Amino acid sequence: MVQIKRAYEVPARRDGYRVLIDRLWPRGVRKQALALDAWAKELAPSDRLRHWFGHDPDRWRDFTTRYRRELRAPAAQAVLADLASRAASGGVTIVYGARDEVHNDAVVVRREIERRMRARSGARRRKGLMGAAATRGGIRRRRGRPRRGRREDRVDRRTRPR
Repeated sequence: MVQIKRAYEVPARRDGYRVLIDRLWPRGVRKQALALDAWAKELAPSDRLRHWFGHDPDRWRDFTTRYRRELRAPAAQAVLADLASRAASGGVTIVYGARDEVHNDAVVVRREIERRMRARSGARRRKGLMGAAATRGGIRRRRGRPRRGRREDRVDRRTRPR
């Protein structure tokens, strides 16, 4: 489970692994008050992008596109992979300092982590590691290919009558 919280909200026990993703420390908040497990500056948007965005809702769509492009960096990918694995096994709380709860970098990071978790569970399902209950209808099927029968039921091409 991935949740996002402002840095000015009181930490809760159910928050799980708490990580700050801003490049700048939130104003007026002590380190002990945040109760952080990590400060991932690698996930913060660049100063240039942050200044360009300025928390203007009209620039939100362009900001998400540019920010997701920045998150393709190897350092950011490593942190995202770590957070996705932590979120799969427990809770992760992304802490941010912005006032706007809808248009901020934490929303984009949460979407990226959730996308990674869905892709990871889909890959496990395709490999057959999650069992029949996790697949649709309890039957695993390959996409775009006809369903094959048992090996004994197949007609051998060499013995098939012409």
